[in-house]
Amino acid sequence: MLARCTKYRFFNVINVVILFCVINFFIYRYLAVPKTNTTPAINTDSKPAVNIIRASGVTGEGSQSLLTANKDTIKGNSSLDLKFKPILASSTPLNTVIPKSGNATTAAGQRREEKLTEANDKGQNTSILQSCPLIPPKLNGPLATFSHPISFKEIAKANPGLQPGGRSKPTECISRHRVAIVIPYRNREEHLQILLNNLHPMLMRQQLDYGIFVIDQALPTRFNRAMLMNIGYAEAMKRYNYQCAVFHDVDLLPENDRNIYSCPEMPRHLSAAIDKFRYRLPYAGIYGGVSAVRKDQFEKMNGFSNMFFGWGGEDDDMATRIRSSGYKITRYPMDIARYRMIKHTKDKGNESNPQRFALLKTTSKRMKTDGLNSLNYSVQEVDEQPTHLRIKVFINEKEILKNFRL
Repeated sequence: MLARCTKYRFFNVINVVILFCVINFFIYRYLAVPKTNTTPAINTDSKPAVNIIRASGVTGEGSQSLLTANKDTIKGNSSLDLKFKPILASSTPLNTVIPKSGNATTAAGQRREEKLTEANDKGQNTSILQSCPLIPPKLNGPLATFSHPISFKEIAKANPGLQPGGRSKPTECISRHRVAIVIPYRNREEHLQILLNNLHPMLMRQQLDYGIFVIDQALPTRFNRAMLMNIGYAEAMKRYNYQCAVFHDVDLLPENDRNIYSCPEMPRHLSAAIDKFRYRLPYAGIYGGVSAVRKDQFEKMNGFSNMFFGWGGEDDDMATRIRSSGYKITRYPMDIARYRMIKHTKDKGNESNPQRFALLKTTSKRMKTDGLNSLNYSVQEVDEQPTHLRIKVFINEKEILKNFRL
């Protein structure tokens, strides 16, 4: 018996080793390895995906819904390791469209598709959907101004991409600012041609989504600059969802394109330094010439007054409205907010307003009922020019002033 055991001793050793390996395998298989979750844990490598989504226009809830949608998709797949691939900064460009997960479109995907559709409807390049840079990259700084009038057709030809009615927006990105440029006007054709020849190329470099509205007051009523600006604002908002308005005298030419016609946090006096005043601010509260204001602020102030017929006073009235509404006038540095004034004589029908000082004493009392909510005018003609939309209006001075008492 002993001899037989010795004979098979070598084979017994092999059997013991095999048995040990088998036992060790099952111990490792069932005891050492934790149970696998149905949803793979998202490691730190997947965290940048949320930041990338936010950078490309989806924030907050949309980012989380995208991750949730990916998890839901994983649960329905048997091959988890093949179906789940985190979005990484190194492999996913910012403008990549995230595909649908099954039959359900995520909130982020829906917003993305709506953005694509809106851009496509507006004729915009849908391959680039990022917002324009905070600082436009093609600004020149100080400008040499054009001094001679040329036709509106020539101006449009010199500015490719300009749409009829004076509309333009960047094609390389989505503008951060939708701006209505309102120009109060009467009998100043050459000045308008010079201004628009200077203005359009600057506004395009500033990457604005803008339209230019020239509000032409019919004769013989005395010129009412402030009311024309109210009318221009009202007519512009009927046509497009502008975020703010820039009110622009026809005889002021910007001399620095870093003076950006954007939608400001506070009402902005753009024409702080004019050559007529030796590029100095005449007085601290001045708000005339060229100014910018957001839509919500302008409506809270009830716009400009409609009572100022003739020259002077309406800008000081507006400065009081700004302060009374809890806002303050802001300005760019004087070396940026520079303008050149086109030389001209005083217009007939725009003589100094003898009632302006009496009116300025009643600004706070009038502002709730005198302004946007009391506009009374009639549109006589709308002319879509290559460089601007001209709206000719009639203002009945007697009708407006009949209920006013000094």
